[in-house]
Amino acid sequence: MFEDMHYATMAIIAINVLVSLKGFNNNHFFERYKFQVGAISAGQKERMFTSGFLHVDFAHLFFNMFTLFFFAPVVIEWLNPIQFVIIYIVSLAAGSLLGMVFHKNEPYYSAVGASGAVTGILYAAILLEPQMRLGFMFIPIPVPAYVFGIGYLLYSIYGMKSRLSNIGHTAHFGGAIGGYITTLIFFPSLLKTDLLMVGLLAVPIVILFILQKVGKLN
Repeated sequence: MFEDMHYATMAIIAINVLVSLKGFNNNHFFERYKFQVGAISAGQKERMFTSGFLHVDFAHLFFNMFTLFFFAPVVIEWLNPIQFVIIYIVSLAAGSLLGMVFHKNEPYYSAVGASGAVTGILYAAILLEPQMRLGFMFIPIPVPAYVFGIGYLLYSIYGMKSRLSNIGHTAHFGGAIGGYITTLIFFPSLLKTDLLMVGLLAVPIVILFILQKVGKLN
């Protein structure tokens, strides 16, 4: 399995590990490059990208890289390594942008992790192979990927609205939007060959923007 991992995936995982290890051992480095609304608004725009390579602890790092490891091959097989990397970076940026929009009045809001970028890759893989079956410890029966994707984003909307945990739901959702849009740009034929699935996967995104428009998220 590991021998089939593409160099692009290995490179991204290596960067995440190296930067995270630096953050684990150097609190000043961690604080300087994490996502923080006030600091970004003051001009430290690089935090929107550097924060995506920092993690809170080894468990946080492992979960994100483990997810990336499983879904990166789907994207690379359908597209190519360069487009995979572009989707990853765009999703990272989209997660940070949505975080800035959603938490614009919270200067001390901070976050770290590759979750936005990884969720973008996950949503891209689901868009490309919506019928693949996904099984999880808490779901005894594997479900179609598109069902999981839609349910996950609806849960993210709930998490953004309720703010019941310290999970970065805005980064997850923003990353999914980035992965969704970029995949369609790279593979526009999906709009002809699988328009129904493209539409279904857009439903949570449309719901989010409607709720934001009518002021129901804050």
